[in-house]
Amino acid sequence: MGEFQSHNGFARTFKENKLTLGLSFPLELSADNFQKIDLAEQMMLAKKAEDLGFASLFVRDSPLYDPNFGDNGVIHDPFLLLAYVAAHTNKIALGTASIVTSLRHPLHLAKSAASLDDMSKQRLLFGVATGDRPIEFPAFKVERDDRAELFRESILVMRKVWKETFPIIQSNRVGLTEGDVVPKPLLADIPILGTGYSGQTIEWLAENTDGWMFYAQEANRQQELIKIWRKVTGRFKPFSQPLVINLSENPMASPSPIPIKVGFTSGRQFLIDYLYALQEIGINHVILALKNGDRPTAEVIQELGEYVVPHFPTLTT
Repeated sequence: MGEFQSHNGFARTFKENKLTLGLSFPLELSADNFQKIDLAEQMMLAKKAEDLGFASLFVRDSPLYDPNFGDNGVIHDPFLLLAYVAAHTNKIALGTASIVTSLRHPLHLAKSAASLDDMSKQRLLFGVATGDRPIEFPAFKVERDDRAELFRESILVMRKVWKETFPIIQSNRVGLTEGDVVPKPLLADIPILGTGYSGQTIEWLAENTDGWMFYAQEANRQQELIKIWRKVTGRFKPFSQPLVINLSENPMASPSPIPIKVGFTSGRQFLIDYLYALQEIGINHVILALKNGDRPTAEVIQELGEYVVPHFPTLTT
């Protein structure tokens, strides 16, 4: 794995012993998980987030709409949405959390990721996963039990075609003997962030990915996991997690849990204290998901940008 301090998205977002903040698309505070997305509004909010100093914008990958899953994911294709965001922003990192590798061909993935990294001037943080929506695997005629192997294959294939010219690759889904995948990333690599275990050992993830995105969980458990991650990686590879928040109008409001989601309703002061605690245990990036609120989204992002982000600033201007 390459060093990514010259990669604009990675350098903006990750540094040892520091925490930065991102936001998760869609940038809205609606209880309706599947309302129509106003792209003009979303781009206005994306530019606002960039101007206020958020490090990243992340989008999930939901290949199929499943009304029974509990949340409906994101409407737009993640690569296309982030390409659109890239055209409306200049510096903010653009992340996937996370692309379902088991349902996409590795050569298509390699080309899409390299194209987006190139068009965004090296801003892509490429989160990858195995997928977890049960209806998707039979729909794509993929064996669910094969997803861990397909995840490994995707990463190894992508690394090879990004680095080499006219590589020869024979794997489960790839029989590349002629031709090449272009464009090549400027750095001959793109930062790959694994999600959860994805069916792998922590040692495999430490060796074959450039950072780890894990689910939000109780702080002591997260701290123990980070300690293991730091031990097996040997050198700095960032640790990230999502956090669902509903920001109260009262800055001093005490926290209360958000039903079902791992997160809370609180005022900004508790949020700042909580984020400092996460930084203390070794978390490098927190992706905020704005949910269940009745305040205008722009107002919430403005408050976060004015009062919270300055405590956890981006690492490049």
